[in-house]
Amino acid sequence: MSKYDDIINLPHHVSKIHKPMPVEQRAAQFAPFAALSGHHEVIGETARQTQKKIELSEEERHLLSQRLAYSVARNVEVTVTYFVADTRKDGGKYVSVTGRIKRIDEYEGLLILHDHVAVRLSEICSLESSAFEEIGG
Repeated sequence: MSKYDDIINLPHHVSKIHKPMPVEQRAAQFAPFAALSGHHEVIGETARQTQKKIELSEEERHLLSQRLAYSVARNVEVTVTYFVADTRKDGGKYVSVTGRIKRIDEYEGLLILHDHVAVRLSEICSLESSAFEEIGG
């Protein structure tokens, strides 16, 4: 005979005074990591995806240079796609902005649009415009 043989087969007690606790609240009692400050944010940051920066070939850089020169000379509207490095982890994301080029600041290495958006020339991966069909690309 073991220590609990006398109670092992008794029915489970259900209080007649108190309602049973919902399953969500019962589970919350056993969430040990919820007490760690920032745990949820760290998990979210780890799960966040980044992209790797594309390295352009010599031919792609030459085409980009031609398109930049044409865009500045003709004052055409362009869509610039460029890489923005992530401040917290390796990689980053690609952002696109559309507008007319105001000027190219070669000293700072910036492309400046009329709406004052400044993009690093070294981060540009593509320049698109319907006007480029005139020059064959």
